[in-house]
Amino acid sequence: MTDGIIPVNKPEGISSARAVARVKKALGVRKAGHTGTLDPFATGLLLCCINRGTKISKFFLGSDKTYTAKIRLGIETDTYDRTGKIIAQASRKAVYALSPVDIEKTILSFSGVQQQIPPAFSALKHKGKPLYKLARQGKPVHKPARTIEIFNIALKDIDLPYLDIEVSCSSGTYIRTLGHDIGRKLGCGAHLAQLCRTGSGSFRIGQAVELDELEEMDNKERIKKIVPLSACLEFMPGIKADRNIAEDIRFGRKLSVAKIGFASESVSPGSPIRVIQENNKVAAVITLDENLRDYNYSCVFTD
Repeated sequence: MTDGIIPVNKPEGISSARAVARVKKALGVRKAGHTGTLDPFATGLLLCCINRGTKISKFFLGSDKTYTAKIRLGIETDTYDRTGKIIAQASRKAVYALSPVDIEKTILSFSGVQQQIPPAFSALKHKGKPLYKLARQGKPVHKPARTIEIFNIALKDIDLPYLDIEVSCSSGTYIRTLGHDIGRKLGCGAHLAQLCRTGSGSFRIGQAVELDELEEMDNKERIKKIVPLSACLEFMPGIKADRNIAEDIRFGRKLSVAKIGFASESVSPGSPIRVIQENNKVAAVITLDENLRDYNYSCVFTD
């Protein structure tokens, strides 16, 4: 009953690790983790994996994300957000001379597959050390550009010097960098003033529980907020398992296509597939081998 994911609305001012620690304490569980960091100044959807739910975090780390963000034009900071030191500032005239047409055209130009350089103040590591720690020591490390994709980007409001945007993007996209790059392209500089994650994979912010509310609930109510493993993995193709197959999984026996069949003829090698027991619970997540005859175990949930 305590295996799965709780979608939490992380408040501003705490780290993702601290939010997970509060969830773990409230539920009194052994294991807890998250599927993607939100900066302390950011708010929004944080997927907290509970107990055996930590096994499926890898399937959400690389999932697509959606955000709403407020960009402050005219000021650049070293962190690319409002928590950093001001390193450049444009004149008020330069900011207010920007036309709505030019602003929207610039923002829309960031749609699609592109190369993005991660910020020096980030949790990425260099020789085992987080980049933000090196940057704070005055030793910033700039990682090479990475391929990301912005599926959709929309300008929601202009109230100079602020812009509100909505972004749907691939995992690994830094919205702070996006805001910085928009400012550079407009010629006035910019930084991120607010950020809210509104979606992660199949989860949406409307499903999230407030952290304070979770802590105030009794334990039965808290447990009801956990999305069970079977529901978390519904986006995967599935294979039904009879008792014999469930027993094979329990003992780690080899699974073959001849034994349990294909989830779908269109499933490619390496793609995750859930194996569903007769009680509708997930027994395991498997992947089709390159030989197209056998399956490999990705994670197992049978006792």
